[in-house]
Amino acid sequence: MFIVELTYIQPLAVVDQFVAGHREFLERHYASGQFLLSGRKEPRTGGFILVNVASRDALEAILQQDPFQREAVAQYTVTEFLPSMAAPALVGLLAS
Repeated sequence: MFIVELTYIQPLAVVDQFVAGHREFLERHYASGQFLLSGRKEPRTGGFILVNVASRDALEAILQQDPFQREAVAQYTVTEFLPSMAAPALVGLLAS
């Protein structure tokens, strides 16, 4: 599992031009089951995505599809983690 932190590197006026495409990107990967949770930072300087994919390489390929990446609107920090505890509603996310 991975946590992706996006940090905007362009002014919000530029970011806003690509929000619709970014949301479509998110929706596509929610539909595939790869994205589990996402949201923006407060203050609005970027966001986070919780991702469940098999490998860092798979994640990198997915992130290349994001308009924010393609248009150099945000930079990404990727952290891999292996969840070992969870609330009852999220127990299915634990590594086996």
